[in-house]
Amino acid sequence: MNVSFEFFPPQTEEMERTLWTSIERLAPLAPEFVSVTYGAGGATRERTHATVARIVRETTIKPAAHLTCVGATCAEVDEIARSYWEIGVRHIVALRGDPPGGVAGRFHPHPEGYASSTALVAGLRRLADFEISVSTYPEGHPESASIDQDIDALKAKIDAGATRAITQFFFENEVYFRFLDKARASGINIPIIPGIVPVQNFRQTARFAERAGASVPAWLAERFEGLDDDPTTRRLIAATIAAEQVFDLVDAGIEHFHFYTMNRADLVYAICHLIGLRPKAETKDL
Repeated sequence: MNVSFEFFPPQTEEMERTLWTSIERLAPLAPEFVSVTYGAGGATRERTHATVARIVRETTIKPAAHLTCVGATCAEVDEIARSYWEIGVRHIVALRGDPPGGVAGRFHPHPEGYASSTALVAGLRRLADFEISVSTYPEGHPESASIDQDIDALKAKIDAGATRAITQFFFENEVYFRFLDKARASGINIPIIPGIVPVQNFRQTARFAERAGASVPAWLAERFEGLDDDPTTRRLIAATIAAEQVFDLVDAGIEHFHFYTMNRADLVYAICHLIGLRPKAETKDL
């Protein structure tokens, strides 16, 4: 069983302490990699780089740095990628990226920048021998006209040099299975890793899902009903739901999971424990 974890760069000292406590907690599970996100419009560029660099310096985990096309020239993006290579980062998560207004805004390529995630993948492939992960959307990208269009977009990214796809999170496994079957039938053979989000806060997750084009089933809302002021029970239910989802995927032969941690370790650690992962190795002092 393989896992990977996603974190976002902290904005405050308190958030930084929470992040590094979470990394310290999850690192002994020996994830295949951990990714660090990149804010809308490149807003967290420096903080993303600083977080990735610290992971390289202070842990044995392999980091994957998110990199987007938004608000930068090709030369600027290439320079960021080179700086990652120079500090030892060999894995990039290549994304088009959200515009400065967030996912609800309209993407406009920089006149001298990469026009799409496919172009970014091709540029990274020319630049260095990176491992390149890309995103894919089992329920369709919010701007996509159909799942077929999403499949074609994924194939284009693979042709440009992508080596792995990570899905947007989903709550109904049939959504993932249908997409996976369609992708395989179209000739896509790279790993398509399911993205799993343990629900730390239902209302917040529901808002994020709406913006990201991920559906929230009625049964999920019902399980969290009446628990707005009961975080202890919410956490227990969230762990149960995510564990059920992962067990069902394991039963279907899925062996790699990408967890959107929200920079919190406890739920993710519990789920990993339930599927049989145990601490494997010491990490450098954090």
